[in-house]
Amino acid sequence: MPIHFFWGDDDYSLNRAVQALRIRSLAPAWASINLDKYTADSDAIAALNQTMSPPFGAGHRVVWLADTGLGQHCPKPVLAELQRTLPNVLPSTVLLFTATQKPDGRLKSTKLLQQYAKVQEFATIAPWRTDQLVRQVKEAAAALQIPLAAGSADLLAAAVGNNTRQLHTELEKLAIYQGGQPITPEAIAQLVNTYTQSSLKLAGAIRQGNTAEALTQTQELLSGNEPALRIVAVLVGQFRTWLWVKLMIASGEHDERAIAQAAEVRNPKRIYFLKQEVKPLSLISLKQSLPVLLELEAGLKLGGGEMLLQTKVIELCDLFC
Repeated sequence: MPIHFFWGDDDYSLNRAVQALRIRSLAPAWASINLDKYTADSDAIAALNQTMSPPFGAGHRVVWLADTGLGQHCPKPVLAELQRTLPNVLPSTVLLFTATQKPDGRLKSTKLLQQYAKVQEFATIAPWRTDQLVRQVKEAAAALQIPLAAGSADLLAAAVGNNTRQLHTELEKLAIYQGGQPITPEAIAQLVNTYTQSSLKLAGAIRQGNTAEALTQTQELLSGNEPALRIVAVLVGQFRTWLWVKLMIASGEHDERAIAQAAEVRNPKRIYFLKQEVKPLSLISLKQSLPVLLELEAGLKLGGGEMLLQTKVIELCDLFC
């Protein structure tokens, strides 16, 4: 299919897909001539017209409309051009749209793109969706042709979370270290910075109301250049899981599989340990923790720094004292 629409907020994965598409479509000797990149929707009609031009020399022509908003708003002249062009794109041309936001399925432009283009999502996986994170590790390893030993995918997913850039970096590093042999859990424990695990230790200190330990863990994470927003993402995932487990127990649910499904916990056997963790916690405190974390995330995105993170960690600890 010569038409592609890539969207999502996982810039690293999306850009890797763009690069792979360029490599397999463009002849190296003609790449600079046959790549046409447009960065403004005001150039959309020009980009669509360019798809009617055959490539110079060997390979294909790639026409790339980057950071497009046509999946959110499409002016009538551009819609008319889409209707005229998409069914008639030359087989020698690859037309690529990239966007950060999900296309609005109600728009005529989106329906046209869904009809004629291969739409691929590159959205960041939520940190609490552990099954998807493990699958992402396995898919990345398979794409890089790097074998994994039993248990390695789960450990690596726990270590890097939803950071796809770090995932690929760690896989390539581990592959060199293992010399072509399957990557073992022991190698991961030795070589990978497990900041996610450290963030989980921070969550545990908060859950126990241990302010001194929580601040120590926070400082260690920041000293290791762990982004504050990533720390918060792990905390949100952990406190969300605890809240769901507590809610299900409070509702009288005893089936661990049902609790695991509600809390989106991949391994139902983990529910036994989660029950022990939430047993001394009040449901009210867990409910109050998520708004505090939401305020923290919003504050960090507005420019708040280390002091804000430390202040909110203290506030969270006070909920569980």
